[in-house]
Amino acid sequence: MKKKALAVGVMVGLIGLLLMGGVAFAAGGGGASELVVVADTRVIDNSIMRYIADLYNTKTWLFAVWAVVLTAVYGSFLGFLMDFCMERTGLDLKSRKIVEH
Repeated sequence: MKKKALAVGVMVGLIGLLLMGGVAFAAGGGGASELVVVADTRVIDNSIMRYIADLYNTKTWLFAVWAVVLTAVYGSFLGFLMDFCMERTGLDLKSRKIVEH
């Protein structure tokens, strides 16, 4: 009986929390204005960083392409670097036998 009362209490509490969120939205406070996120390029001195910030502000699609390309390049660089380090320490991962079940 105590477990059932506890479960009902938890359910009532959760429903109360959900309803309180609706009450908070209904409280008003004025309409929300549109939020614009931009990079502040007034304080950037580095030309590469300035280029990236200008891309972020004006050409979002090209910024996304650069982000994908640079992420792939960085990942490849780190992969080759770790492969080189592993080989130098004696862990040769190229000659291991892959056993699939």
